[in-house]
Amino acid sequence: MPHITATDGTEIYYTDQGSGQPILFSHGWPLSSDAWQVELKTFADAGFRTIAHDRRGHGRSSSSYTGNDMDTYAKDVSELVEALDLHDLVVVGHSTGGGEVVRYAARYGAGRVAKVITAGAVPPIMVKSDANPEGTPIEAFDDIRAGVLRDRSQFYKELAVPFYGANRDGAKVSQGAIDDFWRQSMLVNLAAAYDCVEAFSETDQTEDLKSLDVPIMIAHGDDDQIVPIADAAEKSIKLVKNGTLKVYPGAPHGIYGAYQEQLDKDMLEFIGG
Repeated sequence: MPHITATDGTEIYYTDQGSGQPILFSHGWPLSSDAWQVELKTFADAGFRTIAHDRRGHGRSSSSYTGNDMDTYAKDVSELVEALDLHDLVVVGHSTGGGEVVRYAARYGAGRVAKVITAGAVPPIMVKSDANPEGTPIEAFDDIRAGVLRDRSQFYKELAVPFYGANRDGAKVSQGAIDDFWRQSMLVNLAAAYDCVEAFSETDQTEDLKSLDVPIMIAHGDDDQIVPIADAAEKSIKLVKNGTLKVYPGAPHGIYGAYQEQLDKDMLEFIGG
C-alpha cells in the first residue's frame, strides 16, 4: 500500500488513481479515504487524477498518539502534496476534512491550489462561546468523547443514524451504508478519535477562510444534524473572497444517495468552470 512518511515519522496512507488535473479528497471524522470511493472512480473516469489519504490515526495510516490537531493535519496534507509534486490542485474536504483542506490551502496552498471545495465542513468554528453564541455547546462534544471512550463500537453504530439522516421520515439509507460507516470508524486509533473531537470543534478557522484567494465552493445539506448549516456554511460564505454556496434541501451530513449524485455533478461543474 502506498504511504508517505511525515516529518514526525507517521505513515500516511493514500490512494492515487487516473491522470490529469489532480483532485485531493479529505475525509470526515471518524472515517477514511474509503468514504470517497465513488468520487475517486467517478472523477478519474472524467479525466482527473484522484488522490485520497487516510488522516493520521485513521484507516490505514499510523495509529498516532500525537499530532491529532488541525495544524498537523494540514501539514500532513502539505507533505503528501509535495511528495507527489501536485500543481493546479483542487482540494475537496468533507466535515473535518473540510477544515483540513481550508487550513492547508490557507497556509501551504500558494502556487499549488487552484480551487477549494468543502461539503458539510466544520469551519469557521463549531463550539459555542460568547463570540459564537449560535455554536454547539461544549457538552455535546464532551458526550462524543465520553461515547468513544465508553463503547466506541456502539457509539459509531448510533452515530451513523443521524449522520445519514436515517432518523428522518422517508429516509432511504441502506443498512450497507450504515454498516460501512461502522467498519471505517472502527479502524480509528482511539487516541486519534478522541483528540480529533477538539480539532474539529474548537479550531477557529475564521482567518483561514478570510485569507483564501482562490475560488471555493461551500456545499452543505440544510438538514445536517452533525454540523448545522447556520453555524458553518452560512457563516463561511460571508468570510471568503470568492465563494459559491450550494445548499442541498433535506440533505444530511453524510454524502449518500441523491445528495451524493447532485454534489458530484456540482463539483465537476465547479472544477471545470
